[in-house]
Amino acid sequence: MAEGFTMELCGAKGAYQIVPEGIESIDLAAVGEAIVGAGFEAGVQSRLCWTFTGDCDMTLYPSGKLMVRTEDAELAAHVAQQHITLWVHA
Repeated sequence: MAEGFTMELCGAKGAYQIVPEGIESIDLAAVGEAIVGAGFEAGVQSRLCWTFTGDCDMTLYPSGKLMVRTEDAELAAHVAQQHITLWVHA
């Protein structure tokens, strides 16, 4: 656990769930655009989730939860920091 979020390993070491603390909902479009601005490519863009490809694949949910598909814990932690400090507050 880090300051501002929890990061949990999901499945068979293939993904991490990033859950921001104190966030109950986000503006999917605004946060999605911030993630695109950071160099990721948006895929699905619905009211239920947005998906992204780039250094890792990600799925963003209206709750602010971010699923990061990678086996690299350092990459997942870096993405989590960006999500908490830059994206989720867009």
